[in-house]
Amino acid sequence: MSGASSIRRASRNDATVLAELRYRFRAEQHAPTEPPEAFLERCTAWMASRLDGGRWGAWIAEAEGRAIGAIWLQLIEKLPNPGPELEWHGYVTSAYVAPEWRNAGVGAALLDAALAACRAHGVDSVILWPTARSASLYRRFGFRDRPADIMELVLHPGRAATMGGPDRPPEGDQPGGERRQLPSP
Repeated sequence: MSGASSIRRASRNDATVLAELRYRFRAEQHAPTEPPEAFLERCTAWMASRLDGGRWGAWIAEAEGRAIGAIWLQLIEKLPNPGPELEWHGYVTSAYVAPEWRNAGVGAALLDAALAACRAHGVDSVILWPTARSASLYRRFGFRDRPADIMELVLHPGRAATMGGPDRPPEGDQPGGERRQLPSP
């Protein structure tokens, strides 16, 4: 590793390299269950369609003529409210830096770019799910551990299996099922 890195906004033409970075990121965490070629084809198409504009954006870190990292941001519109909150959330995901470039400021530069876009768009709050390795970076930017504010129900056993078991709602409280009769007031 030598030289400096630069950050730029990704375009539709970057979908293939972004898909490759996504594969590397997730394969470092868990053994893939999908062949690389199939994943890359599917992910490239997905990313290209999202980078045409709209609510998804991505940034790429480059050095030595190649992509060394990326970060994604989804803007999530909130319902209108009469209070003081802005009416957008940001969801930061798939922040990845190649191992040989970690701890060199690349992740911070990528996060800074995504947060600048959030500020420019009028985002109220930004959420993310950190890895154990990345949590300290996010804390340096002011993210706080807020376990009471974010709740999650994992509906698919694929991810739940890697987390120690599926989450299940209490017995008799199955969302999306039969219509229930509400008690009379």
